[in-house]
Amino acid sequence: MNKLYPSAAAALDGIVKDGQLLAVGGFGLCGIPEALIAALRDSGVKNLTVISNNAGVDGFGLGQLLETRQIKKMISSYVGENKEFERQYLAGELELEFTPQGTLAEKLRAGGAGIPAFFTRTGVGTIVAEGKELREFDGQTYVMERALTPEVSLVKAHIADKSGNLVFRRTARNFNPAAAMAGKITVVEVEQVVEIGELDPDAIHLPGIYVHRIVHNPNPEKRIEKRTTRTA
Repeated sequence: MNKLYPSAAAALDGIVKDGQLLAVGGFGLCGIPEALIAALRDSGVKNLTVISNNAGVDGFGLGQLLETRQIKKMISSYVGENKEFERQYLAGELELEFTPQGTLAEKLRAGGAGIPAFFTRTGVGTIVAEGKELREFDGQTYVMERALTPEVSLVKAHIADKSGNLVFRRTARNFNPAAAMAGKITVVEVEQVVEIGELDPDAIHLPGIYVHRIVHNPNPEKRIEKRTTRTA
């Protein structure tokens, strides 16, 4: 089975649709699948619910899809770097399901592991727990959180072999493995593609069983979210 596609647009063709639940890897602008996000924008699909730690920044990353109004709801942990995200939410134009960061990661991990729900103390007594089942364990109250299983996951890795075995680069790993595992269909954008057998099995971070399509993007822009400098 050939998992390598000639372009991001080709990799998304036939699998992205209006109204879908999608997961997108990355943390801020670190480890985001730049080409896949741009192709998703250009596809014109709309009314999306997107699971992502945040929504990029204004005009880049998922911020592009907010500007084109293709996202109707975000399931996120942090919104502070995107003014358009903030504006749409406060104006009632965008639905938002705030999810604590660790809980968000676990909801994706659980989805990939086939675990439908789990209990956590995080969020008890806050709006996060409203409408959710509470249960007591050993004298402590826990809230039940449902796993997330997106229809499509878009992720970024550093290297893939042609079977989809992945190696991530340092902090760009972040939410990407969990998003990849949770997706019913996972598309990965990588900077390097190697032949099967070239990767040391012990160096593989995520096995290819979770990856359905691969896009080679050797020169991503990799914007820096906040550049901080000092005088010499």
